[in-house]
Amino acid sequence: MTVRRLGAGLVAAALITPALAACANGGTGTAGSTATPTVTASGTASPTGAPVAGDAKQALLDSTKEISTGNFRFALTGVGSTVEGQVHQPSQSAAMKIAIGGPSSDLAMKLDVIHFKPDSWVKLELSGSTANSLPEIKQLNLGKYQHLDQARIKGNRNLGFDFDKVDPAGSAVLTQGITEVRSTGTGAYAGTIDVTKAAEAGSLNAATIAALGTQAKTVPFTAKVDPQGRLSELVLQLPAAGQTAAQEIKMTYSDYGAATAAQKPPADQVVEAPAELYNLFNN
Repeated sequence: MTVRRLGAGLVAAALITPALAACANGGTGTAGSTATPTVTASGTASPTGAPVAGDAKQALLDSTKEISTGNFRFALTGVGSTVEGQVHQPSQSAAMKIAIGGPSSDLAMKLDVIHFKPDSWVKLELSGSTANSLPEIKQLNLGKYQHLDQARIKGNRNLGFDFDKVDPAGSAVLTQGITEVRSTGTGAYAGTIDVTKAAEAGSLNAATIAALGTQAKTVPFTAKVDPQGRLSELVLQLPAAGQTAAQEIKMTYSDYGAATAAQKPPADQVVEAPAELYNLFNN
């Protein structure tokens, strides 16, 4: 098994890369099936939703604007993995905790990633038969935060964080791909998204999109906005493709304007990252 593209492309690489999903699921390469919502054409009514409002898409496009201010908490789930974190643009800091796989996985990972411009740190906990059998991975279980050389991660989505593009899931990019949408209640929507141009979003990678084929142009989604019209939840229902079962990717946002600055790790808990770390995240 080759471990590739983990880091802060963690959203795309950890949540949705089939190779990692295979490791996290003990080599099966499939995720649990999820129900696919029924979507009706724009402008029609359905038994479970209100008639489509002409500005439904615009409402969802507008719902992502507050994310760009960079002050919120977020969570993502998919393919047996989770990411939780916060972004605090006022302090130029961000933090996220990532969990990939579980006790029965060939390779399970927990990562604690902290960005406080101009510094970044990552703390790894790797387990499973793969982690125990490969010395180059095993030796990264240092139990401390590994300080990252910014010169070695500049422009690298895997280990860096771009404070000019603060949304780890890229919801603004995803909502621009909406092809159908209808209101299903107060602050609730359902429809389809063309994700073929969404690799830059962060929550999908090019390999996943390619595997979907023509299905990538009509991926079902549901969304919710809070009383202020800000995006609070976006769920993509990816259909089965090849050897990969249907899967759900869920993104949530909360605490707009109320996030706090990330906490730098204590100095006695920090070591410089070894070359093996960069090799793992950059291969």
